[in-house]
Amino acid sequence: MKLTYTLTALLLLIAVSLFNVSHAYAEPSAADYGVVLNLSGKQRMLSQKMTKEVTLIALKHDAAANLDNLQKTSALFDKTLRGLRNGDASLGLPATESKRVLRQLDKVEKIWQEFYPAVQEIIQAKSVSPEQLSLIASKNLPLLKQMNKAVGLYEKEAKKSGLKAAPGLAATLNLSGKQRMLSQKMSKEFFLIALGHEVEQNKLNLLETYSLFDRTLKGLKDGDEVLGLPATEQQHIRDQLDVVAGLWAKFMPLVVHGADYKTKNITPDEIAKVASSNLPLLKQMNAAVKLYEKEAAK
Repeated sequence: MKLTYTLTALLLLIAVSLFNVSHAYAEPSAADYGVVLNLSGKQRMLSQKMTKEVTLIALKHDAAANLDNLQKTSALFDKTLRGLRNGDASLGLPATESKRVLRQLDKVEKIWQEFYPAVQEIIQAKSVSPEQLSLIASKNLPLLKQMNKAVGLYEKEAKKSGLKAAPGLAATLNLSGKQRMLSQKMSKEFFLIALGHEVEQNKLNLLETYSLFDRTLKGLKDGDEVLGLPATEQQHIRDQLDVVAGLWAKFMPLVVHGADYKTKNITPDEIAKVASSNLPLLKQMNAAVKLYEKEAAK
């Protein structure tokens, strides 16, 4: 009787252990991939938003508010990066099991370990030195590039698994999320031009960035074969894209002016306009991404 009881307990323990192992490595659902693609994509935006905030502090434009924003933005990037690797219930993130994605996150973390301390020094000093501006300006694009590669890998995983029934939705989540980043990248480039930092290169970068934002916004609504975007059919998402387009119609002339080779100086008034209008553009684009994420969860 005792032996039977012991054997039964042992078999139960094995069964529970096997369940836990299978549960721990369960394939992410479509809803999981929606969250992962959203938040990994959002990391690209945060890399540019942090840099934009550093440039505004350097320009002494609303420095106190931008120092506070920089602290929050950098802390969120750090938390999300750890959550992508290990999982984070508060963010709705499952742990990443893919070895090749983990290797790519290692590359992101290597740059982040240089970038984050510089950001923290700026927050502590409440100012930006020329050396700190140069470091942030030189490291933010490699950080963005490596994070973008991670998003691409997540998109491939999503197409193979959770979103295999709707591969176009994975591309839509990626590129709609990328629009958030482009809103901040444009603003950063505009402010670097205002600071006189590598003006010619940043004008070229700004031209490419605003052109891509414009094309992608049109492609999200009506489709773009080259970008791999299907047209958006859901009327409520199309309506939200129209809200973004309305803001973009006012924002685009500002950045076009900044990128123009004829523009020699950017005035404080122009800086203030871009500083005040980039966040509403980001907010409304983020609202569109959230709607696409809900579609992925269906």
